[in-house]
Amino acid sequence: MSHNSFGHLFRVTTFGESHGPALGAIVDGCPPKIPLDAKDIQGFLDKRKPGQSRFTTQRREADEVKILSGVFSDGDGRRVTTGTPIALVIENTDQRSKDYGEIADTYRPGHADYVYDAKYGVRDHRGGGRSSARETAARVAAGAVARKVIAGVTIRGALVQVGPHRIDRANFDWAEVERNPLFCPDAHAAELWADYLDGVRKDGSSIGAVIEIVAEGVPVGWGAPVYGKLDADLAAAMMSINAVKGVEIGAGFAAAELTGEDNADEMRAGPNGPKFLSNNAGGVLGGISTGQPVVVRFAVKPTSSILTPRRTIDRFGKETDIVTKGRHDPCVGIRAVPVGEAMMACVLADHFLRHRGQMG
Repeated sequence: MSHNSFGHLFRVTTFGESHGPALGAIVDGCPPKIPLDAKDIQGFLDKRKPGQSRFTTQRREADEVKILSGVFSDGDGRRVTTGTPIALVIENTDQRSKDYGEIADTYRPGHADYVYDAKYGVRDHRGGGRSSARETAARVAAGAVARKVIAGVTIRGALVQVGPHRIDRANFDWAEVERNPLFCPDAHAAELWADYLDGVRKDGSSIGAVIEIVAEGVPVGWGAPVYGKLDADLAAAMMSINAVKGVEIGAGFAAAELTGEDNADEMRAGPNGPKFLSNNAGGVLGGISTGQPVVVRFAVKPTSSILTPRRTIDRFGKETDIVTKGRHDPCVGIRAVPVGEAMMACVLADHFLRHRGQMG
């Protein structure tokens, strides 16, 4: 299986399976002399790890990261990057492979079971193996390294829609994201969503969501035409996250309802360059960052692991019904927030290094 790497100058390769001994990432291209310790990574992994609330899977994983290479103690006693590949490992400690024994020969609708089997001729039925969202822990670890590379950029994510229920933009408060387990920036919406998700969970069902990721402090100039566009790479990165079925930049699909007058981000003279009067472009024009906040939203489908019987077939072509047992997220979009932040960080770190390499 190829295509387990992404990025150009800041390049990330992930490895491991949901029920294997460990997951991990190799980060290549990180510049030297950047302070880096496990604690710089652990905080972001703690945001993503399962079992933290009743709204996520109850699989219990500590998700403790180990740095195996690429750092060294400098003369001041700090651990800094050396410029060589950084190997990050996260052990799996709470697998329950027996939960999947009954579906070893049965394809779960909405999962990658059938296509993996058809393409590779082998399939890890234990939680989906490589196709499991558990793989995203490695991305979050790599994203923490990327944040150190672009230390002047602030990246924040929030859940802005659960099922049909959207936040009230007038109530948007980044501080509120840290105060509730749903990463919701609207305190009132968070209360309503909690009751709604309790019902979804009790029904043994699931629901989709929309996540918004915002990067502030990105200077003008990152990204390149025609095939190195910043927004194109961001879209590809977000689409690579498990269960993501749609991505938009800035106004995104809502731009289809706007006139040219409304959509254009008008400019006036500012003290340090142009002052934009709106940000429908999401901080990217012509594939190049404008200096405004970079805004990306992505839609996550409801997890297909539900208790409601679904019609399917087994690998022998026999029709059957399936109920997916085990521990699953009623809304996988919740834990996708730190994953989206990590992918934003990795793409921006890559474009920062590419910009520096071309422009000096």
